Amino acid sequence: MSLVIKLLGAGVSLLAGYVGTKVVDTVWEKATGNKPPKGHDDDVPTTLRTALTFALISASVSAVIQVLANRGTQRAITRFAKTQDIV
Repeated sequence: MSLVIKLLGAGVSLLAGYVGTKVVDTVWEKATGNKPPKGHDDDVPTTLRTALTFALISASVSAVIQVLANRGTQRAITRFAKTQDIV
């Protein structure tokens, strides 16, 4: 059952990462009025400052999501282990 919880944790982490990316992209677009710099848009010129700012914000959000997902998974594993001891 621990494997199931780990797989569920990985799935939650992936889903949270996807949602976090969409939120950062939406907030960036609302705040700046431009699409987020992704490196493949030839029609939208991107300055180095803009690209670095977006990368910093995006990486920060990703790190927070990763930490929260790992903590949640560890709590679930611990809780599951306790319930197995009781039963």
